[in-house]
Amino acid sequence: MNQQTGGFFRAAPQVPARDQLTDLARMHVRAGLLDLSSAIAEVEAAIVADLPTDPDPAGTAGALVEAARAEVLAEQLDWRRPTDYQRLQEAFTALGQRGVVVLQAVEDHWVADAALRQSSTSDQPIAGLIWFTAPDVWHAVDHGMLELNVWHADSANVAPGEGLLDVVVTALADQGLAAHFDEGRVEVAAHWQRPLHLD
Repeated sequence: MNQQTGGFFRAAPQVPARDQLTDLARMHVRAGLLDLSSAIAEVEAAIVADLPTDPDPAGTAGALVEAARAEVLAEQLDWRRPTDYQRLQEAFTALGQRGVVVLQAVEDHWVADAALRQSSTSDQPIAGLIWFTAPDVWHAVDHGMLELNVWHADSANVAPGEGLLDVVVTALADQGLAAHFDEGRVEVAAHWQRPLHLD
């Protein structure tokens, strides 16, 4: 329960900038949506903006990203295989074979809509579209749940009882991933454990 003092809610303690930057590096590494140099560049830009007293933003960014990589490389030795990430990719491949296009970590619904418009000019019309954003991936990294937008070829959301929704949920279940429809999206119980490679 929030406590009140003088009519104002007591503010939650602020997270130090250094801890936020460490978490940013951790999230970029675990999501795996950027290559190494791009991840370092993103963290460096955040350091410049949020920790302007740092004398070597590039060096700090590199160190934070490398520390996050080392953490994952050590952890993944104990991950159950296949990981949920690998199961997701198998399910997405199977859906692709059934004409369902999957757009992973796209910027927003405009990108998804553009993909649908482009498909309308194709010789092979699609059966549907699944898309999710980078923040959806970050949520799956920390909370073990990935939310998918599932659209028909006309961009209408799927609804309970429709065949396309059954196809998506079944493909995920075939890979051992529980999924259900909730408030317009398909929620998949999946930790985004994307294995790293030594490179």
